[in-house]
Amino acid sequence: LLLSLTPCVFPMIPILSSLIVGQKHPSTSRAFVLSMAYVLAMALTYTVVGVVAGMMGANLQAIFQKPWIIISFSVVFVLLALSMFGYYELQLPAQWQNKLSSISNNQKGGSLLGVAVMGFLSALIVGPCVAPPLAAAVIYISTEQSGAVLGGLALFAMSMGMGVPLIAIGTSAGKWMPSSGGWMNVVKAFFGIALLGMAIWFLSRIIDDNVVLYLWAVLVICSAFMWSAYAKESGLSGVWSSLFDAIKIIGLLFGAAQLVGAMAGGTDPIKPLKGVFSMGSNTAVKKLKFTKIKSLAELESALKDSDKPVYFDFYADWCTECKRMEATTFQDAELVALSGSMTLLKADVTANDAVDEEL
Repeated sequence: LLLSLTPCVFPMIPILSSLIVGQKHPSTSRAFVLSMAYVLAMALTYTVVGVVAGMMGANLQAIFQKPWIIISFSVVFVLLALSMFGYYELQLPAQWQNKLSSISNNQKGGSLLGVAVMGFLSALIVGPCVAPPLAAAVIYISTEQSGAVLGGLALFAMSMGMGVPLIAIGTSAGKWMPSSGGWMNVVKAFFGIALLGMAIWFLSRIIDDNVVLYLWAVLVICSAFMWSAYAKESGLSGVWSSLFDAIKIIGLLFGAAQLVGAMAGGTDPIKPLKGVFSMGSNTAVKKLKFTKIKSLAELESALKDSDKPVYFDFYADWCTECKRMEATTFQDAELVALSGSMTLLKADVTANDAVDEEL
């Protein structure tokens, strides 16, 4: 939905409206069908990208675990963020855009096929604003074990959200349109901040959680200042100006809390002050106690020696879900009690070496 408010998606509104108006006095139902064809064709383009990313992700898990790959992805997110802040534009080469535009201009307005082709081409032409979030989504899908189905559904959901306002405006046959203005750049800046957050999220797989909290604090505090200033520079005033002033204050307070939490050794960006004012409580946290193994031979030996049911856990430093389970699931009181009647084994496959692969 937010992508539909960016400057590059905005030109699609008059394009779609002109295609619909290509028919003489189109009915509301006909306008809706044409708008849906346009958006579905656009969504199909992104869905194919998501499916491919999901299929690649299933086969490239081992590669994406390497620290240098994760760092590279984080750098890509920073570069994408700079694009959203307007430092440069990320788009198809001008020659390709001109070719696609000439093809789209020859499409017959009002026909389902013509509108669908235009929707497909619009997904390719839309360029600078959608490319960074799309690239971010593709990178995310390819590094998760989501598979082709979830990959396709994720990109389909993104593109359909982007198309909802197009459907609404197209159904009205272009009778109402929001006016363009500086507010669109404010939306782009929001995406830039989100992409910087994704960079930190990726780095959290390979760096200390306390350092990650420092990074979140810096991002929140800097964003509080920058986004508010960006909004005023873009001409937003009155109630909107007051709203961004409030966002700045809230951001500064929350960022300061994260900074204090990080200085106290905290790691939780959502509850940064948790434990800071506990007056040094000595209550030990009970959690599952695993026996660590490395190789397949060690696993077989442990299984042979155990006369209890075995729970076998795979762990890796780059696995965000593993870290979540360490902090929550494996500290659950019921599970800790239950674990006494089980043999708990854990393999750390962070290195993903030959021994890990055999296991």
